[in-house]
Amino acid sequence: MSWESGIQDSGRIIFTLSFGIQGIQEDDNLQSMLVGTVMRKIKSRSWKKQRYFKLQDDCMTIWYKSKKAGNTHSTFSVSDVEAIREGHQSEVLLSIADEFPADRCFTLVFRGRRGNLDLVAESAEEAQSWISGMRKLIENLENMGEREKLDQWIGDWFKKADKNNDGRMNFKEVRDLLKMMNVDMNEHHAHRLFTMADKSQSGTLEDDEFILFYKMLTQREDVLRVFQEYSVDGQTLSQSDLEDFLREEQLEEADFQQHAKQLIERYEPSDTAKLLNAMTFDGFLMYLGSAEGSIFNPQKRGVFQDMSQPLCHYFISSSHNTYLMEDQLRGQSSVEGYIRALTRGCRCVEVDCWDGANGEPIVYHGHTFTSKILFKDVVSAVGTYAFKVSDYPVILSIENHCSVEQQRVMAQHLNHILGDKLLKSTLDGKVPIGLPSPEDLKGKILLKAKKIGGLEESLNEIAEDSLNGEISDEDEVAELDEDNLHRESVRRRIKKSKQRLSKELSDCVVYCKSVRFSSFKHSRVHSKFYEVVSFTESKARKHLRETGAEFVHHNTQQLTRVYPSGFRTDSSNFNPQEMWNVGCQIVALNFQTAGEGMDLNDGLFSQNGRCGYVLKPGFLRDAEKRFDPEGPQKQDGYQPVILNIQVISGQQLPKVNIKEDSIVDPLVRVEIHGVPMDQAKQETRYIDNNGFNPVWYDTLHFTIHTPELAVVRFVVEDYDKTSKNDFVGQYTLPLSCMQQGYRHIHLLSKDGTSIPPSSLFVHIRITRLE
Repeated sequence: MSWESGIQDSGRIIFTLSFGIQGIQEDDNLQSMLVGTVMRKIKSRSWKKQRYFKLQDDCMTIWYKSKKAGNTHSTFSVSDVEAIREGHQSEVLLSIADEFPADRCFTLVFRGRRGNLDLVAESAEEAQSWISGMRKLIENLENMGEREKLDQWIGDWFKKADKNNDGRMNFKEVRDLLKMMNVDMNEHHAHRLFTMADKSQSGTLEDDEFILFYKMLTQREDVLRVFQEYSVDGQTLSQSDLEDFLREEQLEEADFQQHAKQLIERYEPSDTAKLLNAMTFDGFLMYLGSAEGSIFNPQKRGVFQDMSQPLCHYFISSSHNTYLMEDQLRGQSSVEGYIRALTRGCRCVEVDCWDGANGEPIVYHGHTFTSKILFKDVVSAVGTYAFKVSDYPVILSIENHCSVEQQRVMAQHLNHILGDKLLKSTLDGKVPIGLPSPEDLKGKILLKAKKIGGLEESLNEIAEDSLNGEISDEDEVAELDEDNLHRESVRRRIKKSKQRLSKELSDCVVYCKSVRFSSFKHSRVHSKFYEVVSFTESKARKHLRETGAEFVHHNTQQLTRVYPSGFRTDSSNFNPQEMWNVGCQIVALNFQTAGEGMDLNDGLFSQNGRCGYVLKPGFLRDAEKRFDPEGPQKQDGYQPVILNIQVISGQQLPKVNIKEDSIVDPLVRVEIHGVPMDQAKQETRYIDNNGFNPVWYDTLHFTIHTPELAVVRFVVEDYDKTSKNDFVGQYTLPLSCMQQGYRHIHLLSKDGTSIPPSSLFVHIRITRLE
């Protein structure tokens, strides 16, 4: 956001988007949103209420209220909205499709796990006006620089604290604001800064004065120290000073001269300094706060890995019981689960199919009270969203409990709805000798399910008739049986049904035939590259502890799926890292549940263009390597590293306790997730009463034996000596994507969404252990 100083409107400061006042005046859609519109908010077929929606003058907040409910109103920020879907693209809007035409309907999709907002406008024109206007506002936000985001954040706080809306703040309002912003400041010190910022000596701060006050409040002594260490004159960094900094601290391998020039061009706000090929402290701060100055290496953001290797050589972002939005017993089933997973880069989704009424197969968690959705609606959602964020193949993992008749209906829906996207035969029509690559399978949807006979027979058209193709309830139920569960409710699920498999559905399975596992020894001799075994987490854990190297070898040849235990009725997740350590590709997690498991998944798949495929390290792809995660030091080419992390400071950490007078006591924990020898956690000390600009200068040391598999998670918590610490923010990334030197870590919420301008400032060194 850029601050438009001095522009007043009925006593309020207007903070305008970076396309400025003129851009708003010239945009009819935004003008119409500023006036406001009556629309229907839809929650179900029977719940349809009129609400008045209006874009606030800050062009950042949507305000809405009921026509009847007196003064009660709600607001949400444009930055909370992830996407706008036009037409009947949600279950709620589909349910009223006969009542309201698609051109009047749209859905606002929020970040994280907040529910969608389904709206119906009075006319197609009004709907289009809001759809286009919202998209413009979102696009504008995405194009904002770090400085503009910070200005926007300051503006939001100013409005919260300016209780009487007069566009100025007295000292009491400023003091209250500091508490809201997580600052517990000495009153005398705060008053001194207030007086210094009050240039007009009016006893209040106006917009420019407030910015000055904020700048004094946020003096970055930590960054200034680094700046002055490299600045010859203490005022600016010459190009040569900046080159020294990039070479000696940031350890960048690029052309230093060229890079220093680019950084000055990109981040230096002063034209005078630019002409002198120099960088001021402001420019240096902007560089360190940018994506280039962040801990994540920008070169690893796009697709940079070799995508032409067999499918089994990749970790694949995978979801379990994708249709569930909540827990496994009573939660809501929804196509929204598939849309959210696919738009987060998930490439393997699970579909639990059962016989439904009127010959239509349904999807839900069998023998529980979870709600039910139509199989054809799931297939439609997958067809629409499969390739929105990644072109690489999507695997539909089918858990099949249907009769032969309804399996035929399933096959019809798959063929009819997905058309050419559904892979129906091998890529060249010949019998292959190995799995194709993600590159070969771009734009294709693969079915993982039971199959009659093998790939060879089906290509030679000698597949058996459906009467001989026998399947039983999918693996999950059988595994529960083997885990000796004797409760009646579970026992009912375990009756093995001698279902038959329809040839039509079997023909849709090509490279991912689900098979039962007997032993690694048996697999070595008998299994085919296109066969996929599934394990519960407990079975997988047993195998990796007892025969880790065998498990690794198995995964160099074919795909393995691991899914959460049936005991996890709350949809919690296991730690996926131990499964990745033995090369399991399809490690399926409950995407609807935030926490450590999903942080690690998001962290691993944040590289390589977030395309949902990450190439496994060489020792997990080579059948000859005999890698054993329990003894990584026996590995050829074993090269451990020392990771030193100096946690320097934190900036504007979010408040976790809603109580006005409570301030965060932050500490930072760094966790290493990797092979068993590398699992480690260390913490900084906690800082009393300062979530605004805490300073630690604490150094943490780790020895990492298998750096190729290590994932590093930074967690900020609010220390509490009497109870469990509260979560404040986190950031997770692979060690291989980490930049060295002075870096900012832009923190994420529990949901994995960004919480600007919250960050940590750290110094990273990775050295080989000689």
